[in-house]
Amino acid sequence: MERTISGMVGKGSVNHNTRAFSAKNVDKERSRDNVEFCHSDIKEVYHTLFDDALERYNAKQKRSDRKIDDYYEKIRRGKQEKLFYEVIFQIGNKDDMNVQSNEGQLAKEILCEFMEQFQKRNPNLFVFSSHLHMDEQTPHIHIDFVPFIRNSKRGLDTRVSLKGALAEQGFKGGTRGMTEWNEWIEAEKQELSKVMGRYGVQWKQLGTHNKHLSVLDFEKQKRQKEVAELEQTISGSKEELADILHQQIAAGQETEQIQKEGEAIRQEVSELSATNLLLKEQTETLTGDKEKLLSENEKLEKQQKKLQQEINKMVQSKEVMERNIHAYDEDMKWQLAEPGALMSAKAYRDKKALPLVEKLKEVVKNLTIKCVQLAEQSKKLTAKVDGQQKQISRLTDKVMEQSDTIDRLQEKVSDLGRLERHFGREQVQLIVERSKALEQAERANKRPKRAFEMSQ
Repeated sequence: MERTISGMVGKGSVNHNTRAFSAKNVDKERSRDNVEFCHSDIKEVYHTLFDDALERYNAKQKRSDRKIDDYYEKIRRGKQEKLFYEVIFQIGNKDDMNVQSNEGQLAKEILCEFMEQFQKRNPNLFVFSSHLHMDEQTPHIHIDFVPFIRNSKRGLDTRVSLKGALAEQGFKGGTRGMTEWNEWIEAEKQELSKVMGRYGVQWKQLGTHNKHLSVLDFEKQKRQKEVAELEQTISGSKEELADILHQQIAAGQETEQIQKEGEAIRQEVSELSATNLLLKEQTETLTGDKEKLLSENEKLEKQQKKLQQEINKMVQSKEVMERNIHAYDEDMKWQLAEPGALMSAKAYRDKKALPLVEKLKEVVKNLTIKCVQLAEQSKKLTAKVDGQQKQISRLTDKVMEQSDTIDRLQEKVSDLGRLERHFGREQVQLIVERSKALEQAERANKRPKRAFEMSQ
């Protein structure tokens, strides 16, 4: 049994290969017979292959504009290399290897065995997606890979390079007709033919220039190749357009988010502006209250001095009274004399006892008056002290309240300072001025119109 081998460049449509969408030539009933060898997210593959090299590269750059933020995006947007490449291998055609025939099943087994050693043969081609299709007319395998080289002297030390990857695997090229790619394709065909040989299938080689074909068939095949390349270009353009649309949507969402954040900031700045105005007003009020407190404190100090003087007088009066009391005990003029031997009781009462009693009555009367005066004075002083204590308590409470208010206002001032440090003093001031203008406009609109304005 002889069969041809086809090795060609694929479109690189991973969604088609995975059957995320199906073309018209796909029999969905037979898609369950397809084989998925591997399927990884290409962005994750780029992180795995190149993140370490990217970090080393950026660490060497002295200019920030030469650093690369995302190597995947750099390759995607660049023109020197593709993100990945695809090769398709097929045995025979729809007539001699149809998927619904025994030969088609044989082709499936051969291609599966061929794929088992593909990655080992090609260490510089990282295969991230590979699928064998049995839901089209002829079994064929799609192999998607990222070519890379190590120890590069230019750019990243590990970077994308199809030419370099194939060269490291021994395919140098040299002629226009035999490039690195063509050499590699021929080598893979040889490997596939070895597997076919183990299954009793020989490679039917048609020659490099398709001499067996008629001129018409040759031209037809040439046009098919051109169409395939054009479709690949269109597919790439569609993907780029989809990426652009996605970026536009993302940019729109980001702009909307920025507008929301800007509105929130404007609202916060407006509130802080109002708070700042209130702070100034309250600061003026607190300054006035402070002056009043100082004045009242001076008055209280004077009153305290007067009270202390009065208390000192009361103490002195007490001491005088104590001395006077002792004088009554010790001074002979306040002592009742002994009656004479010949003095009658009446004479003793009239001349000695009664005069002393009268003097004592006068003293008691004066002391009583003095005590009443001192009691009244003490009562007044006590009431005055109580009043001053209550006043001091009220003033203390007021000072505490004002201290709390100052703390809260200071926090608002700190918030305003944070905004100024983050957005810049000029930007914050601009927002404040705009907020003031809006508030003035709103107040003007709410203001009742005067009669002459309404008549106009």
